[in-house]
Amino acid sequence: MTITLIVVCALLLDAWLGEARRYHPLVGFGNLAQTIERWLYADSMMRGLSAVLLLLLPVMLFIALIVHCLPWSPLFEGLLLYLAIGWNSLTAHARRVHDSLVAGHLPQARQQVSLLVSRDTMMLDHSGVAKATVESVLENGNDAIFAAIFWFVIAGAPGVVTYRLVNTLDAMWGYRTDRYRHFGWAAARLDDVMNFIPARLTALSYAIAGRMASALYCWRTQGVAWKSPNAGPVMAAGAGSLGVLLGGAACYHGRLEQRPTLGEGHVPQASDIERALKLIQRALLLWIAVIGAGEWFVEFFVPV
Repeated sequence: MTITLIVVCALLLDAWLGEARRYHPLVGFGNLAQTIERWLYADSMMRGLSAVLLLLLPVMLFIALIVHCLPWSPLFEGLLLYLAIGWNSLTAHARRVHDSLVAGHLPQARQQVSLLVSRDTMMLDHSGVAKATVESVLENGNDAIFAAIFWFVIAGAPGVVTYRLVNTLDAMWGYRTDRYRHFGWAAARLDDVMNFIPARLTALSYAIAGRMASALYCWRTQGVAWKSPNAGPVMAAGAGSLGVLLGGAACYHGRLEQRPTLGEGHVPQASDIERALKLIQRALLLWIAVIGAGEWFVEFFVPV
C-alpha cells in the first residue's frame, strides 16, 4: 500500500503545513520560465515549444534519476507530491472570501477573490463574488489536487512534477492574447492533454460525492460548451452536484464575455463556497478509497 500511504501522508502534510511560504520550487521554476521567455520569445509556436522542452526535459530527467538512485525514494516522492498539492492554499483563499462575505465586507471579498480568478472583480456583487469563488474552487480542485494525485499514481514523482510544471507554464503563457497566442500554444495544449483524463475523473468524483443525476446531466449537456475542454466538465459536474448556477457574463481585462450557463438550481451565496470545499473533501476520500482498493487488488491478485 505504498502509493496510498504516500498520497495520504502528502495530503496530511499539506493540511498541516500548507504551501511553503519561502523558496517554493514552483516560484523558482516560474522565475526560470520568465528568464527563458526573455531569451527565446518570438511570436512563434516553435519558439514556444522549444521553451517548454528546455524547461521540462532537464527537470524530468533529474527527478527520475534521483528517484531511481535514492534508497529512501518514497520519502522524497511524498515530499514532491506535498509540494505539488494546493489543497490547503485553495481552502484558505476560498474561506477568506467566505468570511469577508459573511461579515458584510464586500470590497475585501472582491480583493480576496481577485487572488483566485483572472476576471475583473471590483464590480462584482455578493453573488458574483460567491459564484467566482465556487467556480475557482471546483476548477482548481482538479488542477491543484486531483490531477496531481492522478499523475503521481500513474507515473510517480516524475509524473506529478511534470504535470505541475506544465500547469505552471500554462498559467503563465496559456493566454489567447496577442503576445501568447502562438508562443503559449505548446504549454496550453500540453496542459489540455495532461488534464484530459484527470478532469473527467474529477467530474465523476464530484458527481458521486453529491447530487449524481444532476451532476451527470449538467456534465453531459453543458460541459462541452465551455471554452476549456477540461474545465467545462469539471465545473458543470460540480455545479450540478451542488445545485448552483455558474457561468454567465464575466469581465476579463475590461472586456465582457458571455459564458455558457453551468449547473442548475440557485445563484451561489457565501454558504455555497463552504459546500464546494466539502464536496472536494468527500471526493478526496473517494479517491483515497479507490487508490487503496486498486493497490490492494494489484498486490494480491495480479501476478508479478
